[in-house]
This record gives sequence, structure tokens and C-alpha cells, in this order.
Amino acid sequence: MKFKLSIIFLFLFLVHSLYGNGTESFSIDILTYNQSANIKDGYAVASINGGNAPFKYFWDIASVDTLTNQANELIEGVTYNVTITDATNKSVSATFKIEAQTANEHINTIFYKTVDFTSSILLMDVFAALNLYDPVIYDEFNNPLLNPNGSKKKMSIPFIVVWLIFGAIFFTIKMRFINFRGFKHAIQLILGKYDNPKDEGQISHFQALSTALSATVGLGNIAGVAIAISLGGPGAVFWLIIAGILGMASKFMEATLGVKYRQIDKNGEVSGGPMYYLQYAFGKTGFGKKTGKVIAIFFAILTVGGSFGGGNMFQANQTFAQFKFMFPELSHYGVLAGCILAVLVGIVIIGGINSIAKVTSKIVPLMAIIYVGAALFIISLNLDKTLFVFNEIIDGAFNAPALKGGFVGVLIMGFRRAAFSNEAGVGSAAIAHSAVKTKEPVSEGIVALLEPFIDTVVICTITAMLLLFTGYYTPELTEGLQGTEITSKAFTSVISWFNIVLLISIFLFAYSTLISWSYYGQKAFNFLFGNYSMKMFGSTKVSTNIYNTIFLLFIIVGTSSGLGAVIDFSDMMILTMALPNITGMILLSPIVKKELTIYFQKLKNNKIIKYK
Repeated sequence: MKFKLSIIFLFLFLVHSLYGNGTESFSIDILTYNQSANIKDGYAVASINGGNAPFKYFWDIASVDTLTNQANELIEGVTYNVTITDATNKSVSATFKIEAQTANEHINTIFYKTVDFTSSILLMDVFAALNLYDPVIYDEFNNPLLNPNGSKKKMSIPFIVVWLIFGAIFFTIKMRFINFRGFKHAIQLILGKYDNPKDEGQISHFQALSTALSATVGLGNIAGVAIAISLGGPGAVFWLIIAGILGMASKFMEATLGVKYRQIDKNGEVSGGPMYYLQYAFGKTGFGKKTGKVIAIFFAILTVGGSFGGGNMFQANQTFAQFKFMFPELSHYGVLAGCILAVLVGIVIIGGINSIAKVTSKIVPLMAIIYVGAALFIISLNLDKTLFVFNEIIDGAFNAPALKGGFVGVLIMGFRRAAFSNEAGVGSAAIAHSAVKTKEPVSEGIVALLEPFIDTVVICTITAMLLLFTGYYTPELTEGLQGTEITSKAFTSVISWFNIVLLISIFLFAYSTLISWSYYGQKAFNFLFGNYSMKMFGSTKVSTNIYNTIFLLFIIVGTSSGLGAVIDFSDMMILTMALPNITGMILLSPIVKKELTIYFQKLKNNKIIKYK
């Protein structure tokens, strides 16, 4: 009997030893830490009670590895989740958040949540939602690629990018490929051959082009292209160029409508842009005047918000960041740097569009010569790689590897970068072009089509070629680098002091963007509050000065603080501008097409007078 009992107890012991631990329950505690008053520096540590090692941690943050129990760089005030599994595949989940403590952190939380909601609409992948394609990225063996946190890597076809592409293709066809047939005449116009000094307006064709270009040719041409190629490969360059060419038609539409529906006051000051032609587009085409007014106000609000963020704080912040990167001893002088930059910007914008146009017409050619010249010099030292680079571009465009998202993934990456860089379809440039001296709206539209060509087809492509010829697009050379750092490494790979050239280029790009976007924001601000200023003070100068003061203060904020979701929110505002703008331009496209036909007939019959 004792022997049998011993056998039974031994058996139970063995069963418990082998399987008992598998039924052991476990729980987790999440310890959260807010390190400082700075944003996005929180972290969380998962502490496990019970369970069977080894454990896997599935954080809802793609960059956090499944083998680590700690997540860093968390945004304060945002709710996160982690699921942990043990050796027996038992799992337990927990939600947590880093409590926001400072005003800066609370503000960032609000903007983050707003961005999250806005991006869910603007960047929504309609095609994936309708199951028209599989967004998961696979390797050459048809296995899904995984993020560090174990989730599947996916590509996306953002709705707003599709909308911008659709608009560009629609206008290209509707205007009978004005992108190509208007190019030669555009050159003649900016050379001043058709400039009549007696025409209404404030600035020349060349000055209008320079002002609009200075707003679009910015840090996106340096940092954005590097990111596009590192993610999409060389093939993204091909589609970036195609997108730039198509975007020329969208710019033509914006500028033409900006001049056609502009308003000129008794002092000769011009106000124009989408705020004015959208009122007509929606008010006169069956939607009603109130609808047109509401949409115009909505657009103006977006423009003001965009001017403070992407057109201001981001430019100031990234410029100072490059200075700190090269001169670490300056890292504690953010406020001083902001004050100096604010003074430099204030000196120009206080003089209005005439002052802005005079400065940008000198800065734009200068910064293009410096940046493009330096890049071409580096490329010229690597000409033996020409055939290899062009093969990489063409092959990558049509036979992209699976890990880059295949053909669709590379196409979208190229189009997305072009759309975000040249802003064709957003409508902002129409504000600058509306101030031109001309009686022919179409003439300024033809000048404007050069913008995407210069911004994307020339400058973005030169940046891309620089990276490809120097090899700074491969994972081996770009690991741990971001944006401007990649381009900076490409510059210094040949001549060590060329990072000084890049620093000068970054400053000029950012400075010119600041002064141009200040004008865009000022005109939108006056559209919203100018009438009140006029009634109370008899002039719009008060509302103009209020806006300029706020704009200059935001420069100091940009250089002296972390921006976080505020900038993401501003970028979303700029992208949102494309929704009403492209819709309005489609509604008005029959009018523009008619004017374009009449203009070319006048040109053919020598009724458009040459002055040079």
C-alpha cells in the first residue's frame, strides 16, 4: 500500500513539475516616469509577477522591440498599451500613460490627439479599407516583414496624396498639357518681355515667382528627399519627377484664379488667393453664398495655422538644430538665436509684399546657385557611377523590391514627397501670385507652373542624385541618421568643409520660407479680421501689425523649445488646405480653360504686347 501511495505521489510530483508552472497565473505592473519638463521624454517599465520566462513584450509602439520590458520616448498624456506573453503562451495586457505635468506637455497632448484624428481622415488608406490591395509588405519569400514590436510592416496610399494626384492629372488633361506647351512662354514672361509697368498690381512676374518659390523651396528639399529615398529606394526619384511635372498644372490653376478673383483697394494694395476664388467657386455653382463664405473662412484659418507652424516654427527650429549640430556650444542660446532671426525677418516683412519680393528675388537665385552648384560639384566627382545610378532609378521605379512596398509603395513614396514639397494643389502660392502686375490672369498661371519644375524636378532631383552618387541611401551608410543628417553626410563625404555650404543653404531656405509664409498668413489673417480693423481704426494696418508681432514671437518659440505635435498639427492644416482648394479649382476649371484658349489666341495674333 505504501509502495502504491509512493508511486502515486511521485507521479503527481512529476506532473506538477512538468505542467504545474504552465498553469501559474501572472500579472504585470507598469511603472511610468516623466523625466523632465521636455515633451516626449517619458518612459515606462513593465514589471512581471509570476508567469514563466522567457517573456515577449508587444508594445503598441512599432519601434520598441519585443524582447525589452521598457519603452522610451513616450508622449505625455497619451494612452499606450502593452501585451505580454510567457513561455506557455499565456498573455496579459495593460494600458498606461505618462501623466503630463507642464503646460508644454499638456499643449503637446492636445495637439497630438488632434493630429491623430485629422491624420485618420487625411492619411486614410481608402484602397486598403475597401480591400482593393494588401498593404502588408512581404520579403522575397512572401513572408510578411515585421516591425521591432512584432506588428506587420504596412505601406499606405494616403487619401490626401491621392486627391492631390487626381487634381494634378485632371488639370493636366483639362488644360491640354499646359505643363509642356506653356513652358517656353513662361520663360519669356519671367524675363520681363511682356511686363507692362502700368498694369495693376504690386510686383513683377519674376518677383511673384521668387516669393512663391521661397515658400516651397525649403528644408523639405533637403531632409524630405533623403527620407523618401531611404524608405522608398532610388525608384522613388522617378515618380518624384513625374509628380513634379503633373503638379505644374495645379500651380497654373491656382495662380490664374488668384489673379482673376483678386481685390485691389484704393491704395493699390492687392489681396488674393483661394479665400477669394473659393467664395466664388462654391457661392456661384449651386452651393450658395453662405457655403462659399464658410469654406473661404475655413481655408483662411488653415493658412494662418500653417504659417505659424510649418511656415515658421519648424523652419526656425530646424535651422537652429543644424547650428547646434555643427556648434554644440550654441545649444543653450535658443532664445537669443530666435531673437536674431526674428529681427532679420521683421526687417523684411514690415515693408509688405514689395519688400518681401525684393528680398526673395535675390535670395532664391542665390540659394539655388549655392546649393545646386555644390551638389553638382560633388556629383561631378562621381560621374563614373552615372550608368549605375540611372539603372537603379529605372529598375527601382518599376521593379521595386518587396521590402520597399513594391511598385505601388515606391510610386506613392515619390508622389508623396513631391506633393509635400512643392505644395501644388494646396493653394498657398496663389496668394503671392495674385499681387503680380498684369491684366492677364493666365499669364501669371503660366509663370507659376515653373514652381514645381524648379522645386521638385530640379532641386529635389539634384538632392536625390547627390545621395545616389555618394551612396548615402543604403542602410549601411544611413543607419541612425535622419533627414538633413543624411544629406549633410553626403556633402562631407567628398569635402569635409562642405557642411558649411549646407548650413548656409539651410539658413537661406528657412529664412526665405519664413518671410514668404508670413505674407500668406498675414493676408489670411486680414481676410478674417481686416474688416474689423478697418471699421475700428480706418485701416488694416492694425490687424497686419498684430499678425506680424505674433509671427515674430513664434520664431523665438521655434528656436527655444521642442515642437512635437504642434508642428504635425500645422502640417495637417497645410495639407487640409488641398481639400477645398482642389474642389474649388475643379468647379472653376471650365472658366480657366476658356480664358486659356482666349489668351493663346491673343498671343498668336500678337495682341499680347511685347515690351522687350
